[in-house]
Amino acid sequence: MSADLVRRIDIAQAEVDNAREILRREWLVTNGLGGYGSGTISGKVSRRYHGLLVAALPAPYGRVVMLNHLSEYLRLDDRRSLLIGGGEPASGDEDTGENGGQAHYVREFRLEHGLPIWVYEVEGHVIEKRLLLIHGQNTVHITYQLLSGQDRACLELRPSVHFRGYEDDVSQPFESEYSLHIQGRKYEISTARLPHRLHLYAHDERASYTHEGGRVSEIGYQTEAERGYHSRGPLWSPGLFAFQLRPGRPVTLVASTEDWPTILALDPATARSADLARRQRLILSAAPSVREGQASELVLAADQFIITPAGRVEDAARAHASGDEVRTVIAGYHWFTDWGRDTMISLEGLTLTPGRHHEAAWILRTFAHYIRDGLIPNYFPDGEREGVYHTADATLWFFHAIDRYVTVTGDRNTLQQLLPKLLGIADHHLRGTRFGIHVDAVDGLLHQGAEGYQLTWMDAKVDGWVVTPRRGKAVEINALWYNALRLLEEWLRSEGREDEARTYGGHAEKARVSFNKRFWSQERGHLLDVVDGENGDDPALRPNMLFSISLRYPVLDENHWDAVVEKARAELLTPVGLRSLSRAHPDYKARYFGDLRARDAAYHQGTVWAWLIGPFVDAWLKVHPEDKAGARHFLDGLFEHMDHGCVGSISEVFDAEPPYTQRACIAQAWSVAEVLRCYAKTAE
Repeated sequence: MSADLVRRIDIAQAEVDNAREILRREWLVTNGLGGYGSGTISGKVSRRYHGLLVAALPAPYGRVVMLNHLSEYLRLDDRRSLLIGGGEPASGDEDTGENGGQAHYVREFRLEHGLPIWVYEVEGHVIEKRLLLIHGQNTVHITYQLLSGQDRACLELRPSVHFRGYEDDVSQPFESEYSLHIQGRKYEISTARLPHRLHLYAHDERASYTHEGGRVSEIGYQTEAERGYHSRGPLWSPGLFAFQLRPGRPVTLVASTEDWPTILALDPATARSADLARRQRLILSAAPSVREGQASELVLAADQFIITPAGRVEDAARAHASGDEVRTVIAGYHWFTDWGRDTMISLEGLTLTPGRHHEAAWILRTFAHYIRDGLIPNYFPDGEREGVYHTADATLWFFHAIDRYVTVTGDRNTLQQLLPKLLGIADHHLRGTRFGIHVDAVDGLLHQGAEGYQLTWMDAKVDGWVVTPRRGKAVEINALWYNALRLLEEWLRSEGREDEARTYGGHAEKARVSFNKRFWSQERGHLLDVVDGENGDDPALRPNMLFSISLRYPVLDENHWDAVVEKARAELLTPVGLRSLSRAHPDYKARYFGDLRARDAAYHQGTVWAWLIGPFVDAWLKVHPEDKAGARHFLDGLFEHMDHGCVGSISEVFDAEPPYTQRACIAQAWSVAEVLRCYAKTAE
């Protein structure tokens, strides 16, 4: 493991090269509960989701923006202070410098072991800022230190808040007044609408505070404007903290929703040392092939998605009573919660490649508890205790995830514990379950579809419009169904249950014969996307066909593998993943941009998805088993992307044409997981 795991961006030079692009680069720190801190690397706030502390609170509150903003000033004398960072200034601020002050003074942004650090250069002063979220707490430490230039400097910090759900409109007015309670260096901001308080603590005996009676300002959110949402909203600030900076003596502002004993249990130096030790352990526990360089950065990025869901108290109590722990996977930041499909696709890359086997088992058992009518949840809404089940593929990915877990760990006990539930899933699918999900008795293929629902991973829906309904027999759904049946057959046989194994093997064989007869198009040289759909068969060229090769048990006859993989390489592959639709299709969209309707219209109609590089690499290696080096090169563009979007992570999607601009979630679980998994898989 590298002792100096650093990713550095020269902001001053980057702004010279492309001032707009620097505002598209963001940072993310998480706390293992679903909470996080995030913003642009320049210091500007541009999204409703940005904040220094977005706390994960118990249901029904969910994730709440608690510390929205921190204006940072350097006081040069009694008459003049400069806004050096922290985004757009509040109304009435003093001299703010060029572009709100921050672009002129922030010189460098870097990640050290995944944690963000900024360097300011201000009229002879060099100041460093570090930010840390305490793992397992809704607590953030923001630490400053004078590095050089003068023997002292006065730093002033103005915190601003608007307690609101992280998805809420930024323009909504305050529902009730804010108040401030002060006791020594302890400060508590509260409002009647929320039972949780924001605690602020100045970790410096020489710090002072100036109360301003509560001032309201307005801030702009540029990215929200681009996405078609309200883009200006109010913030409330109680006053101004002042710290005297001296070389070698860091000062810290702490913000938290925890109780005071918890907040004060760790001083900033101890907290940072403990967090660094945890991050080093994560890397050392990972597969040897991913313990160095960019791959080890992805090990740390993967950690951001594995959480103990803070809001589901009942889950934790149930799990603890049985000697277990609750774990789940945040599908993407900022706005996704835990999604069943994303979790099962990501499980290997997020937990098995990094050596987090116990957590993989906990995740599988957590989702097994929520099986209803043969389905695992599609997702858990933020702040809710129960899942939503409209998905045809998440449950089939559950079989895949269990297979990968058992193969890596050899844990037969967990398999035996889950086997009755897996049999129940298969039987529900054979008989028919919710949302029209059922096996066609004639050909053994799995049919899905219900009016108004989007049941496959291509699940965009806006204002009642299901963009890609794909109702019928979808190609990847049937590849997953066949794989699940074969896995069930294998597991039953290993338990000595031969009669049951033959039964499910028979269903699998029937599906295999029908699949090759119905989906292969000799004329087109690739697989159809849907058969027996609402408008007949759909011949669209999509990456979904790759799952007929990439899974443990490929349903497609081997003599067609090369043609399918080559078609995907020639027409769908890009440097940052695979297009979701061929350029030749009349519905192809080159850019994922605009308001919600425009974005959803393009979401699966050409937009590139990073996670699809995983099944492509798997299929490539089945056709070219000796070409690990070539397969690894397919990941190059995604590693280069780690300097953009969310620095140190991988975005959800990209435009379908150069320059392949990153879009949607800045950090996505299955994007990180599949690149990390494939990097390990292609190790020589």
